Amino acid sequence: MKLSTRTTTFAAGLAAAAVVLTACSSSDDTSESAPSEPAPVATPVLEPGQANPMIAQGVTIRSGATVYKSSGLGPSASNTAAPQGSPESYVDSMFGGGVLPAGVTVTEAQGINVLKNIRTNLEAQGLTLGDVTTMRVFLDNAPGTDRADYAGWNRAYRQFFANTNLDSGDTELVPLGTAEPAAPLERNAARPTRFALEVGSLPVNGWLVEVEVDAVYPDDAAAG
Repeated sequence: MKLSTRTTTFAAGLAAAAVVLTACSSSDDTSESAPSEPAPVATPVLEPGQANPMIAQGVTIRSGATVYKSSGLGPSASNTAAPQGSPESYVDSMFGGGVLPAGVTVTEAQGINVLKNIRTNLEAQGLTLGDVTTMRVFLDNAPGTDRADYAGWNRAYRQFFANTNLDSGDTELVPLGTAEPAAPLERNAARPTRFALEVGSLPVNGWLVEVEVDAVYPDDAAAG
């Protein structure tokens, strides 16, 4: 059958359009890139060149992130061998009978106790110590001393925070008192912003350490 000039022209136009559509479709497919990884919800600002800094200089938190703020928490009265309400009564239960190894201070032993309580508080909200972005620490000086025990507190802190090497990823060993450095109680790369200051007294007799933290949920979903 002989096609008319109009029919031939129309058919040629459809074929050309099909070629163009196919080319566009192919081009669109190849131009699509894989979805990028979402930006971290919270990012610590760390001083360059330090492989194992204790704290962050600051932290950026993505807009819309869900932040949890704990109340101030102190140590539990774990040592029944000491008089009730004494600083020694609040040393952590890992020290059987309240006997502290060489060089371990009461502040250090209470600090470990407090940070375990912080961990329990966070876990009840679906969070971990690794989600902590900010920490506020209040220290009282032990009886017979005229200054808060910052060194003891820092040793307790390193048992739970900032104990990985940022360059190698290796676990950093931490001293307990004057003992040789050993594996920390909990491996945790988090380095929150932090302040620690001495106060005239804390709300519970015998407390030498009180801590409160902010933690950010690692995704956009809040607890529950």
